[in-house]
Amino acid sequence: MTDQRIRRALIIMVFGTFFGILCSTLMNIALPTFMAVFHISEAHVQWVTNGYMLVNALMIPVSSYLIKRFSFKWLFIFFTGIFLCGTIIGGLANSFNLLVMSRMIQAVGAGMMMPLVNVLAIRYALPGKKGRIMGIIGLAFNCAPILGPAASGFMLDYLSWRYLFILIIPFAVITLLLSLWMLPYIPHNEFPQFNSFGFTLITIGLWALLMGLSNVSSFPLLSFNVGGMTIVGLVFIILFYLNQRKSSHPLINLGVFEHRQFLLATVINMLITATMYGNAILIPLLVQIVLGESTVISAIAILPGAILTGLLSTTSGRCYDRYPIQWLVGAGLLIDIIGTTGQAMIGARSSVIIITVFQTVRQFGLVTMLIPLQTQALSLLPNQIVPDAVACFNTLRQIAAAFGTALIVSVVGIVNHLVHSSTSHLGIQSGFAFCLVLLLLSLVLSRKLYHKIK
Repeated sequence: MTDQRIRRALIIMVFGTFFGILCSTLMNIALPTFMAVFHISEAHVQWVTNGYMLVNALMIPVSSYLIKRFSFKWLFIFFTGIFLCGTIIGGLANSFNLLVMSRMIQAVGAGMMMPLVNVLAIRYALPGKKGRIMGIIGLAFNCAPILGPAASGFMLDYLSWRYLFILIIPFAVITLLLSLWMLPYIPHNEFPQFNSFGFTLITIGLWALLMGLSNVSSFPLLSFNVGGMTIVGLVFIILFYLNQRKSSHPLINLGVFEHRQFLLATVINMLITATMYGNAILIPLLVQIVLGESTVISAIAILPGAILTGLLSTTSGRCYDRYPIQWLVGAGLLIDIIGTTGQAMIGARSSVIIITVFQTVRQFGLVTMLIPLQTQALSLLPNQIVPDAVACFNTLRQIAAAFGTALIVSVVGIVNHLVHSSTSHLGIQSGFAFCLVLLLLSLVLSRKLYHKIK
């Protein structure tokens, strides 16, 4: 890094961002609990996660403008404060609507914290050290989503659902205090205009697209709730693209997609992210519904892989600085494919130990390649377009997470319907098989990656 101040800033920001991203999956296992507490249906309870995902995705395109317009320090402090407010409201919520509102407020804060960390790291890391720094960031970006369901599984067995919010509050407060005290003031040198029309287009587009994808498992594909909303979303996203290409002050500089390695690494990352988030749904379904085990056992099946991700994140980043990107991504995909193939062969009488082993193998493959892919996408770009690249990369990552989860759950539902069972292991096997197809496609694309240290 350029100096000690930037290193301290990154440590503080990664610490805070970890808990922001943790909250994106922390509620997954709690959905049945919310249904019982608030007496709501499965369709309604999905807003706990869908609301978070929607707002989080909508914040990311705005991040490029805000990062250019305001200083890192005060942006991070302001949005950490918003995240803290949402967490406090969630812990005090006495109605389902207030619970959903608290999750959306959390998402506003977390959605801005993520791009800030990425941009600071890429801008100020020394040449040849960017992989190591991105490895530290990987602790938040890749470990937290996997650790979320495991942590909530343990908490819900012993504590009230309110502690899913309450236990986050001290860490958010610590982040806020450290930010006020230790974050350096890095002045901004740009005064861009805000493209309000473009923001309106991308807001409607992302909202409609993510709603359509989230409804795949609840409505027919040709219904307005799925097909109609998806088409509306795509139309508005195309209009946003055309607006940004012609605008003199675009919200996001879409010229980043002209950089082939950024585009290729982003697409591969989207495919892998879809399988990662889909897998986070499949494992609890397999353990709790098919095998009839508790949330604690479900958490135990996920935990070793989450710990492995945390332990190897920094090592994975260092490997990017030393070895060709093709080797790292290829090896990671092959390991992931082995683990996913094993998961697709799991039967209704398989032991939790076998499930845990294959899940841990998958996580080993994921941590080997996700951080190098993100570094590859961002580190070869000119510094002036890094905020735009980060906004595009993270927005597409969110869309891939929603798309992967919705599509994989849909595959499970279709197969279960065909075999006339809501708890068949065949549906879950099909979900894992679909993940396998996406990973094989990623392996083919990865052959076009090339290594170059900026």
